[in-house]
Amino acid sequence: MLRLTFMLRRKPSMSREDMQRYWLEEHAALVAGHSRTLGMLRYVQVHTTDDEHEKLPGRRGKMEEPYDGVVEVWWESKAAMIEAVSSDDGRLVDRLLREDEEKFIDLKHSVAWFNYEYPQVNPTPENVVATERSSLLKLYFPLRQLDALTMEEAQWYWRTHHGPVIRRQAHGSGILRYQQVHRDEDQLTEALNVSRGCEVEPYLGHAEVWMDRSSMGNPTPENKLASRRAYEDEAKFIDFARSTMFLAKEHVIIDRR
Repeated sequence: MLRLTFMLRRKPSMSREDMQRYWLEEHAALVAGHSRTLGMLRYVQVHTTDDEHEKLPGRRGKMEEPYDGVVEVWWESKAAMIEAVSSDDGRLVDRLLREDEEKFIDLKHSVAWFNYEYPQVNPTPENVVATERSSLLKLYFPLRQLDALTMEEAQWYWRTHHGPVIRRQAHGSGILRYQQVHRDEDQLTEALNVSRGCEVEPYLGHAEVWMDRSSMGNPTPENKLASRRAYEDEAKFIDFARSTMFLAKEHVIIDRR
């Protein structure tokens, strides 16, 4: 299954609250109305919260500013996505969406990429969602690799070494669900960013973690040890200064899986 991640920054003239309101109350209906034309299986808006995100990095030091939200879209396959968006109707819908995006998104400072998921801690069914009314939060961690590593080397280490580190201590960390989402399909990614006028370098991918707010910052010995182990292993492949981290709530607009 192919997935799109589109990290959004709001227009400078808008507050985060106003941007998220327009996105959810106006733009979501436009996407939903044309979702079958674009072949979408699932469409989710991830809205950054008003939590004190500057405290999240901890020992990771100074990181990039959090984004204001994330568009998430799933297709059955790469072929299904290409067939849908390259049709005459698909191209027309894409232009309509782009015109509306310009009303609330600072496209130049936003960035999108296509990717594939690698579940690490995953309940069955996959029904852990950080809805607005629940106490759950989704931690978003878009990351870039150290300069000494290629994309392939960093993703391999992330998947085969870091994944097991987090899985072994998930319970002590309060993790309910954890996925690695690795960037891929670079030609499609480049074409999408060019079409949207995005000038930000795409990330290596992102980690996403679901947890209950009550478990965050819980200074138990297990939590402290898990946090230290995670950081020590992250430092082997992540360039923290070119990565970011923020908390969010999910709005599931379409789910046809």
